[in-house]
Amino acid sequence: MKNAAVVGLGNMGMGMAKNLLAAGFDVRGYDLRPERGRLLAELGGTSAASLADLAEVEVVFVMVMSGAQVMDVVAGQDSLMTALQPGATIIVSATIQPAEMRAVEEALAGTGLNLIDSPVSGGQFGAEAGTLTMMVAAEAAVFQANQDALNAVGGQIFHVGEMVGMGQTVKAALQAYIGVSFAGIFESLALGAAAGVKGETLYEVFSSTHVGDTPFFKNCAQQIMDRRFEDTGSHIGTMVKDLGISMAMARENGMPLFATSSAYELFKAGISMYPEGDNWTIVKFLEQFSGAEVTW
Repeated sequence: MKNAAVVGLGNMGMGMAKNLLAAGFDVRGYDLRPERGRLLAELGGTSAASLADLAEVEVVFVMVMSGAQVMDVVAGQDSLMTALQPGATIIVSATIQPAEMRAVEEALAGTGLNLIDSPVSGGQFGAEAGTLTMMVAAEAAVFQANQDALNAVGGQIFHVGEMVGMGQTVKAALQAYIGVSFAGIFESLALGAAAGVKGETLYEVFSSTHVGDTPFFKNCAQQIMDRRFEDTGSHIGTMVKDLGISMAMARENGMPLFATSSAYELFKAGISMYPEGDNWTIVKFLEQFSGAEVTW
């Protein structure tokens, strides 16, 4: 049985840990919240009291929120860099800036530890179902050696390059697409409701088209029309962070992003009003202009 660990047992990390357990891995987990470690233990894993408890682990997924947190976990004081044995692999599955990912690589230079840059897409549902899309950047040999761990948590796994940071680069481009798509769905539904169209009609018509007959649209619209704006596994704060990364990459490359910048401003407006909400709360913000609710 191969040993694995997950650092960061939030909705995403816990889903990944469950699938590693299901694939036969001996799984340890570390989180600053003791209750998350207890939940992992109830599922059959082992809660680590510190990163030092991961010393014998062969592969570690890092699923935290920011680049600063990744660096602290990987190369800070009492970190994975000092805990793990040479030959172990660190898989950064968090979404951070490409430059931050490259800084992590530099910090690990000469340690004998392997590094995989692999942000994911698919949200809480994908993490729990083991169907995440993974954008992997790593040396080919490291990528091949960790197929079992990657396949345990991912459904679509793409080796996007050998240069660390390229996985985060692909994810930043993808998030621009997702953010703009969300904004289009939110605005079109709010527009229809403002003009007096029933939500059921909007759903049926939109779902019949080639752009609306997708799980992405249907899940989004159902959450909105069911008025489920919190605890659906798609927190608005994550999208604001991710779109900020997309915008930063655009500036670095001298690339104007007209639609993405508008979506970014829309999400920032939404989080200022609904900081605990999920992405769908943008519709609540838009509804304020017409007074019409998007509902069945």
